Amino acid sequence: MKFLPRAATFAAVTFCAGALANAATLNLAPLPQQAQQVQVTVPSAPARAENAPPAQQVPAPQAAVEQQGDPALATEYASLSDAVAAQQDVAAAMEDDRELRCLATGVYYEARSEPLSGQLAVADVILNRSTSGRFPRTVCSVMTQKGQFSFVRGGKLPTPPANAQWRRALAVAQVARKNLWESPAEGALFFHARYVGAGTGRTVATVGNHVFYR
Repeated sequence: MKFLPRAATFAAVTFCAGALANAATLNLAPLPQQAQQVQVTVPSAPARAENAPPAQQVPAPQAAVEQQGDPALATEYASLSDAVAAQQDVAAAMEDDRELRCLATGVYYEARSEPLSGQLAVADVILNRSTSGRFPRTVCSVMTQKGQFSFVRGGKLPTPPANAQWRRALAVAQVARKNLWESPAEGALFFHARYVGAGTGRTVATVGNHVFYR
């Protein structure tokens, strides 16, 4: 029977025509390439070379950097007066330092009415004695040595009043101990008032109302 192949051919042609009609109705055309693939790019940090040095930190301004240790040791002063003024708060905070207090007591009772250079020279005499090998080895022992300072009674130092002259004496003692200003009577081991007879040593300097010698 030959009608079967024809029927099959007719059915195939009809199916294909229907498929094409449906395709036109549903708009099944392929999407554009950009719509099919959406790619998101996330920026990454720049790679660091394996042997690249670490980034250097920018130093803070000098004013913001804390000074370490005693700031006075790294400071140059324009005058002795500036050096003393810079030490007043520091020295007052260190008043409990026994050696500093003994040194300041000597400055106060021997030279509080003298110019700053004369006060410094007295402080340096006391310090020179403590390192000379001819006197006791500590400042307090030098100050309380029998027969050396007229204001010492029974081997004990008096207590100075807490006034401006005492605070200045503490600052002068600090300047001398830290060697922040050159002594006007370098190397002197003795001093006496001008109205007293001359000493037996070699005169080093005359500062204020005192003669310094060794």
